[in-house]
Amino acid sequence: MKTPSYSRRDFLQTTGRLALGAGLLAPRLAALAADRPRWAVACRDVYLQVADAPDSWSAMTALGADGAEVNVLPDMTCPSLFHPSRKYTLANADGIKAVEDDMRSSGRQITAFMMGNRLEERFDEEMAWTERLVKAAGQLGVPAIRLDIVPIKLSAEEFLPVAIKGCKRMCAFAEGTPVRFGVENHGKVTNDPKFLERLFDGVGSEKLGLTLDCANFYWWGHPLRDLYGLYEKFAPRVVHTHCKSIRYPEDKKNVRREIGWEYGKYNCPITEGDIDFHRVAAILRQANYRGDLCLEDEGLGKFPAAERAEVVKRELALLKAVAS
Repeated sequence: MKTPSYSRRDFLQTTGRLALGAGLLAPRLAALAADRPRWAVACRDVYLQVADAPDSWSAMTALGADGAEVNVLPDMTCPSLFHPSRKYTLANADGIKAVEDDMRSSGRQITAFMMGNRLEERFDEEMAWTERLVKAAGQLGVPAIRLDIVPIKLSAEEFLPVAIKGCKRMCAFAEGTPVRFGVENHGKVTNDPKFLERLFDGVGSEKLGLTLDCANFYWWGHPLRDLYGLYEKFAPRVVHTHCKSIRYPEDKKNVRREIGWEYGKYNCPITEGDIDFHRVAAILRQANYRGDLCLEDEGLGKFPAAERAEVVKRELALLKAVAS
């Protein structure tokens, strides 16, 4: 076969067209990158104590977290945020200002508030607590509040109308604000996709979304191969996350297990577990998720105290890699 020959003019015309094409493509690529959601990487505030740091904000920096999910009690105190000279509270204007000042000066953020709800036991108190917390979240720029919508004594069927009533009222408090609620798939009831669907449909508000706990569906007994379909199903609803994992034996990964089967034995850091967080991130990006990736490691106590900070650092580094 005869080797084709190219003149200098051919070369210049070809390279010119390639350069022009690259020049036209570059702005489009830049626009796509600019529109790509930027996710904060955070951890639950209880893990900040593993860092050798004087306060919660410097602990976030030391561990490599952009921020934290902060637990708030019904009295509006924040028991897991620590500081050498103050206790944190959202119960009054001075307390909120102290949180805001320390947050801003540190360059860290609160990515979500966390409530431990007991709707069936103290409904009116829960509503008053939620209304106050929504106001504090609005003042501090916290976009999400994690809800724990689980029955204590009632059956799932008995509890559903209570949950719908409570969540409707909560959503009304958030109207006109950027704040949204994320029901965590947690426990025996809200890890059931059918219950979640009925709850969302019954409330009928965009203010009610999901705190996606990636491992809790696995804990409930869903096979590993089914998890990603569940993530895809609920991804448009996700407003906040709990990123944790489990490493089950090979013969247990893709079978239906009883709820909570050997969880204490097999829960593990996300760097060692069965769940592919690169795949989780791809699913969330496809749904245009705008929240955080928040670490939760319920097996951290298995490690010696001196090693826990490094475990958390590795996990947060993984989340930063999948968030990039």
